[in-house]
Amino acid sequence: MTEADLIFERFPDFIREFIYSHSWESLRAVQVAAAKTIFDTDKNLLLTSSTASGKTEAAFFPILSLLHEDKPSSVGVLYIAPLKSLINDQFERLEGLLDATGVRVTHWHGDVAMSHKKKLLEKPEGILQITPESLEAMLINRSNDIPRLFGDLRFVVIDEIHTLTGTDRGNQIICLLSRIAHLIGFHPRRIGLSATIGDPDLAAEWLCADTGRDIDVPLFDGEKIKWRLGLEHFYIQNPEAQYIAIEGDNTENPSDENEKPQSENQKQYFVDQGYEYVYNCVKDKKSLVFSNSREETEYICATLRQIAKKHGDEDSHILIHHGNLSASLREEAEMKMRDSEEFAVTCATVTMELGIDIGQLERVVQIEAPNTVSNFLQRLGRSGRRGQTPEMMMVFREEDPLPNTPLPQLMPWELLRAIAIIQLYIEERFIEPPQRKKMPFSLLFHQTLSILASSGELTAQRLAERVLCLPPFASVTKEDYKELLVSMLNNDFLEMTDEKGLIVGLSGEQLLKSFKFYAVFKDSEDFTVRCGSDEIGTITTPPPVGDRFALAGRVWEVEELDIKRKLIYVKKVDGKMEVSWPGDFGEIHTKILRRMKRILEEDTVYPYLKENAIRRLEAARITARNTGMLRHSLVHLGGYSWCLFPWLGTRSFRTLRKYIQKNAKANNISGIEFEGCYYITFKMEKRAGIEFISNLLAGIERDGIDTHSLVENGEIPIFEKYDNYIPHTLLRRAYATDKLRADEAEDTIRDIFKEFK
Repeated sequence: MTEADLIFERFPDFIREFIYSHSWESLRAVQVAAAKTIFDTDKNLLLTSSTASGKTEAAFFPILSLLHEDKPSSVGVLYIAPLKSLINDQFERLEGLLDATGVRVTHWHGDVAMSHKKKLLEKPEGILQITPESLEAMLINRSNDIPRLFGDLRFVVIDEIHTLTGTDRGNQIICLLSRIAHLIGFHPRRIGLSATIGDPDLAAEWLCADTGRDIDVPLFDGEKIKWRLGLEHFYIQNPEAQYIAIEGDNTENPSDENEKPQSENQKQYFVDQGYEYVYNCVKDKKSLVFSNSREETEYICATLRQIAKKHGDEDSHILIHHGNLSASLREEAEMKMRDSEEFAVTCATVTMELGIDIGQLERVVQIEAPNTVSNFLQRLGRSGRRGQTPEMMMVFREEDPLPNTPLPQLMPWELLRAIAIIQLYIEERFIEPPQRKKMPFSLLFHQTLSILASSGELTAQRLAERVLCLPPFASVTKEDYKELLVSMLNNDFLEMTDEKGLIVGLSGEQLLKSFKFYAVFKDSEDFTVRCGSDEIGTITTPPPVGDRFALAGRVWEVEELDIKRKLIYVKKVDGKMEVSWPGDFGEIHTKILRRMKRILEEDTVYPYLKENAIRRLEAARITARNTGMLRHSLVHLGGYSWCLFPWLGTRSFRTLRKYIQKNAKANNISGIEFEGCYYITFKMEKRAGIEFISNLLAGIERDGIDTHSLVENGEIPIFEKYDNYIPHTLLRRAYATDKLRADEAEDTIRDIFKEFK
């Protein structure tokens, strides 16, 4: 018998029946490997394999088998996922299997009714699916119940861990699991799932933290890449010159491109060729249209609906999905995407990127470049399920540059980044490794309040012992923590009792009163938008009565404001507008920037480029070669203007920029500006290039780049949710440690100096 056959024989009848009923010919390699670890060892397990490879079944077939053999006396499995929608969806396809086992599955997050949760509290059993925020709330408000709820917990399954490693939210999960283990007296086994792990060893180290268990990370032969992939580029044209006539007898374009249709039975509208191309890509296909921000998602949804109406097509199938929409609108999009009887198009952010089952998806469209290789693979993997080939179109739009456009703005950075991302995965199977965060002071502040709220009064020494033993704080010194505690006392987040114990202070109680405290990611004081009885979603700033704004891909006019209750009552109106939310777009890895440079150096015509994209890349290559920006990273733009192309990722680019700023005065440099992590421009005397680089190199060879010296005393680097409450000295220390990287910046200066020789 094969290994797969032996594993199959170990499964109970109800799992074998499930496999037969779904006509599976054999178990997949990931399922065999997972079962071997779960059945035959007591190790933790990290499962990383491609999207739709059956990781959920791989983990839960053996877990359910063990629960069936020996039923736990409490919740047996804790399943933690980063999105409510993932929790709502994840077990639907296993519903028949779970019914046969008699294992109860309980959803627990902010959108679940309390009556549903009470059933679990009265009789803790089965599988509990929960978000990190709801688990935090449970530990604060039901600390005494934890041993009863989880006293016989066997497994913790963490899904989509690539979104969690190296983040405050992921480190919050590790803190919560350690706190649960402290209360129940042992560490259950942990299983991590993800399709895109850049460094399995780092991810495994994160997953295992504090458990004392070994971990298995089974590796599988790389699958042969088979994609349908296309990249197309468009210039944003002059609106006065781009009109199309519709709904008339004569629907041809005017002979003079500047002449608008005159026929009375014709209607005319501005054609954005890029968005028209997107519309044609998704027309009559079940599709996802991904953008990198909520703003772009709102705008593309409104635009596609507008184009549908102009063509006389129905627009109700064009849907939207992002975190600021109401649960009902998100669920509508998910249900319509799953419905095999009709086609639908959903414009989405990362909320649709993860493992929600959306059925037989025909195409994915990406607006501009994905931020990371991981984003690209996750989004591409949404299509091609059930044995089909994954299919993605990427569409790029940029202003047609004028003759006097500065050199750095002549580069199609988004197109170059997309090609680099694709090539890095094809050539090296590269995925960004998880980042390590050594000084998570915002999370430290949060967990200090959370632990005090759940445990009551503690001495400073006992509190420090309880908090600093949590794995995410391994690099935080006792002196750092003392500085934080003193600040929290001075600002009434903590209070010292007559017995010299610490309790939550008045300011801390104010934070704890809000359900938003449970989340460690940044949020805003959002206003809820309602149209009649329908909840639409949330926006950050309430417009005045009579003003209009965009949300859910539509435009709304404010009819009434209830500032006290944070409610906005609106009516729907026609049109399209832009909307803005606070936030950032993550980091780019240095390998991507360096591959972008190689793309400009190569002559390769990549097979997935469409006609316009080929022409745009060729124009960029000609410009790059003729201007010398590939031979020399420091380029003279004329007069006193210079441009530096360091080809560095976000952290190293930031370090180099700050190092240049620190040495600007000594080198007579002024007017420093930058764009993303692509280039830095500044003013400097024409012949000073080699002298400038020599001076930078001399400083590096003498002292290196001390990242802490790059953070000015007056600088207050605010990134995370509770940074406003952290002493500024600690914030600067964290910024220098976790947001700057010296080694690549130093090597870049050395390489630039060699270019002058």
